[in-house]
Amino acid sequence: MTTPRKPLTDPRDYVLDLSTAPAPSPATAPAESTSAPAPKSAYLSIHFRCCGVYAPIYRNREKTAYVGHCPRCARKAEIAIGPGGSTSRIFEAF
Repeated sequence: MTTPRKPLTDPRDYVLDLSTAPAPSPATAPAESTSAPAPKSAYLSIHFRCCGVYAPIYRNREKTAYVGHCPRCARKAEIAIGPGGSTSRIFEAF
C-alpha cells in the first residue's frame, strides 16, 4: 500500500524565478569569429558503387576534406570542403 502524497502548499514549490539572473549585455556577448564557419558534421555517408556498400568518411585533421576508403576494395574517396559547403550529407562514389 502506498501513502498518498501531501499537496504542495508553499508557492515557491511551483514558481521558477528567472528574473534574478542579469541579462547579458552586448559587451559581454561572445565575439563572432571572422573565419569561415566549421563544418557541422565530422563525417559524410558515402555509397561506394564499386562494391554496393555504404560507409562513413571522416574529416581530415586539417579540416580541408572528407577522406575515406571503400570497406571492401579500399578504393579512396575524397571530398573537398569548399567555402559554400553543401546541405547534403550522403554522396555517391563511382
